[in-house]
Amino acid sequence: MRGNNVVGLLFSNVHEERVRELTEKRAMASVPFGGRYRLIDFPLSNMVNCGINKVGVLTKSNYQSLMDHLGSGKAWDLSRKREGLYMLPPFGAQSSISNSRIDSLSAAFRFLSSSKEEYVLLSDCDIVANIDLKKVIAAHMEKQADITIVYRYGKIPPKVSNIGVLQLDPEFRVRDMLINPHMEGECNFSMNIILIGRQLLMKLVEDCISRNLYDFPRDLLQRNIPHYRVYAHEFTGFMQVINSMNAYFEANMALMLPQVRAQLFCPDRPIYTKVRDDMPARYGLGCHVTNSLVADGCQVDGEVHNCVLFRGVKVAKGARLENCVIMQDSIIGRGSRLNYVVIDKDVEIKEERSLMGFQSYPVFISKGSIV
Repeated sequence: MRGNNVVGLLFSNVHEERVRELTEKRAMASVPFGGRYRLIDFPLSNMVNCGINKVGVLTKSNYQSLMDHLGSGKAWDLSRKREGLYMLPPFGAQSSISNSRIDSLSAAFRFLSSSKEEYVLLSDCDIVANIDLKKVIAAHMEKQADITIVYRYGKIPPKVSNIGVLQLDPEFRVRDMLINPHMEGECNFSMNIILIGRQLLMKLVEDCISRNLYDFPRDLLQRNIPHYRVYAHEFTGFMQVINSMNAYFEANMALMLPQVRAQLFCPDRPIYTKVRDDMPARYGLGCHVTNSLVADGCQVDGEVHNCVLFRGVKVAKGARLENCVIMQDSIIGRGSRLNYVVIDKDVEIKEERSLMGFQSYPVFISKGSIV
């Protein structure tokens, strides 16, 4: 099946409460990652790479920076006369449940009803992964499924709420779905990436709203498993769920591993992002940089070890950074010592400051702070 017979829908605000430090002033989808990306770049690029040319971004709040990042969608080849990228603000939202997917889909009914595509691909923006969605679409068609859920076999990530655990038969048909079960070992858990017929989705959403049901996994998926052909498709590549500050830190640190970069940034399925033209990174005399990702526009005069530096970061002479994630345009003063620290955008660390966290508990400095 052609990817352009599928319309994509991205939930930009779901699960923000898990990383409240990063999402206080921005949507989950616009959280910076990996030196130059935002979290939405991964699911959006996955959709574009499989041929989808119409994508709607469902928003709830704090979406100004997201709109600035996405613009017209040109970076993803979605700036088109027909179809392309659509921002879908939360007009007509009814439920009081925070970030309800069913509520967001209800508010986007006009977008869904006016679309001509036969299928809808739903995805959250809190998973870092490079997924070949062509295989998901092909499996959906081959099995003549009504709903296909992308899942992962392994241990459930810690601190994840409302996660669905799938019970499959040998043909990968979903026979049951447990929500938030107590599981000791490995299991098949949903990645919240779902392919479904457009007419069926609208019917199920209307049914849920008419019954005042707004929990997507329980009310739309779990309740309808006996009535429809629900199948699962396994993803086995690198994946990191951003469900805590520790998970965000670990996902950035994982980029130091060549095998992770090879899986995430595959030449056949590139990850696109908004390009900010800047000068190359500058390394001063006597600086020392090892095992780090340094974006363009950085100026490094101190020591940087095992760090991710976003665009425009300045590290003064005598400063020493280890195991840090430093976001865009932050300044690290002369003689400062930072270890296991996550710094948001536009932060200034004054001279001779010392900040130290731990691998399981990195220190976080909020946007625009002066330390």
